[in-house]
Amino acid sequence: MEKARGSNNKTFEVLDCRYFLDSGPKNTEATLEAAFERARILKIKKILVPSCSGRTAFKALDLFGEEFSLIIVTHVTGFKKPDYQELPERDRKLLLEKGAAVLTAQHAFGGVGRAFRHKTGTYQIDEIIAYTLRTFGQGTKVAIEITLMAADAGLVRTDEDVISIGGTVSGVDTALVLRPSHTEHFFDLKVKEIICKPSDF
Repeated sequence: MEKARGSNNKTFEVLDCRYFLDSGPKNTEATLEAAFERARILKIKKILVPSCSGRTAFKALDLFGEEFSLIIVTHVTGFKKPDYQELPERDRKLLLEKGAAVLTAQHAFGGVGRAFRHKTGTYQIDEIIAYTLRTFGQGTKVAIEITLMAADAGLVRTDEDVISIGGTVSGVDTALVLRPSHTEHFFDLKVKEIICKPSDF
């Protein structure tokens, strides 16, 4: 980090941001490492990590350890097919035993509006927001969405910054510093820093 040079005027900071040449799981380790480094600098303790199979969750646990509070956010049950949860129950139990919180909840941008699309073919505002956020990459959309979900579940506060991580299909490739909000106050959420994201996706 570098302060403005040549004066005492501290109106900006120069920060490192990693832009991956491609999206996807090959960026998982680098994304987690970048998030870890920034979390330590900013003294942010709550880290949100999406994980469907559990692989990314366990990688995050190995890196962040007990110094941080990890919140693992899964796909909603039924995302792939009715009544099916992608995170195996044995892995959920192991994550909990290791001190992580595991959140399975309705996706903030894919609730009743998605049911309406499936039935009528008409997009609703939640999915329009999701498509808009995807102009920054799928990982940005995921990182913002799981932060809303965690705030609604009471796992993060709306007056404390968090680092939220997202990915494209599998693994992770995006990390943001966010000030959370509840879904009903979506426009109060603030993207404060981009730690890393793909430049091509």
